Formats: sequence, structure tokens, C-alpha cells
Amino acid sequence: MITRTAFAALAIALTARGQQGATPQEMPKNEPTLPGPEDMPGPDEGVYPSMMTASATLIGSEGNEIGTANFLDGPNGEVIRIELNPDSLSPGWHGLHLHAVGTCEDVGEFKESGGHHGKVEGAHGLLNPKGPEAGDLPNIWVAADGSAGYEAFTRLTALDSLLDEDGSAIIIHAQEDDHLTQPIGGAGARVACGVIQ
Repeated sequence: MITRTAFAALAIALTARGQQGATPQEMPKNEPTLPGPEDMPGPDEGVYPSMMTASATLIGSEGNEIGTANFLDGPNGEVIRIELNPDSLSPGWHGLHLHAVGTCEDVGEFKESGGHHGKVEGAHGLLNPKGPEAGDLPNIWVAADGSAGYEAFTRLTALDSLLDEDGSAIIIHAQEDDHLTQPIGGAGARVACGVIQ
């Protein structure tokens, strides 16, 4: 007959043995199994993204050609490069935006290019908590001789949307964009235009 003491000793021994053999189990993580950047092939492996390109001839307020804008799409955004000839614009900062319609036919006004690409009421400006709009870009600096060289990167849009059915235009304004004031950051008149194609 098993005594109470023997039974208690047996129970303690079995409990201790079970605790020694127990190992904590890891719960499965609900994280996506997508590869990270380090797992993706790139230029080192001879793999390059398909990069769409476009360009625009910029014309000034008198209809004369003043420079070019070139666009290059990459996997994470778009590079925009602008070159302006000497005597193109007044020196200093100028607002720069992408506009919704690909036309510059109303020379000197450039209003037919419509509002900003991807316009959202009250959302203009790179510093706007409600924005920015897809057409918002950093300002361009024009040198003392009226020329400019500019390169910017944007994740706000891509060429396939700029080259839609009615196209798009790139517009340079008379003053700088404060990146906050509605609707165009106080950038003033449109002084240069280029149809993106």
C-alpha cells in the first residue's frame, strides 16, 4: 500500500522531471515574408529597374526657348533635372510645380496648363501637414546671369501619371514658393512652361 508520504514524493519527482524537460515555445510571428532590400537583386547583380524617361523644352514669357527639363523614373521615385540658359529668368529663388495639363500655348500666361498635378484643396506645400500635392517641388535657384542648374528627387508622382491622356507641364513661377501658403505658396505669376513628353 502506498503511503501518503510516498505518493507526495512521487508527485514532486514527476513535476520536477516535467519542468526540466519543458522548453519555451516561440509563438509564430505575423510579419510579412517579403524580401528586404538586402535580398533584392540590384546593379551589382546586373539587374536594373526599367526606367521611363521624358523631357520638356522650357519656354519663357516671350515664347523663346530658355532651357530643358529631363525626367527619369526609378523604382522609388523620380529625378528631375533642369538646365536654364543665361538671361532666362531673374536671379533668385523661383517656385517650381508640375501642372495638370500638358500645354504651354497661352504664352506669357501659361494658365491653360491648369492647376497643380494631383491637386488637393488646401494641401499645397511641401511643409503642409495636409499635403503635399503630387505636383509640389522644391524651389529652383537662378544665378546672377539668369542661368540655372537644378536636380531634385520626388516620391510624390511618377511619369506614367504625368504622361496621362491630357499630359502635364512643368511651370516656373516669378517668386519662390513658401511651401505652405494656399494655393501656390505665394509664388506669383507663371514665367516659364514646358510640356512634358
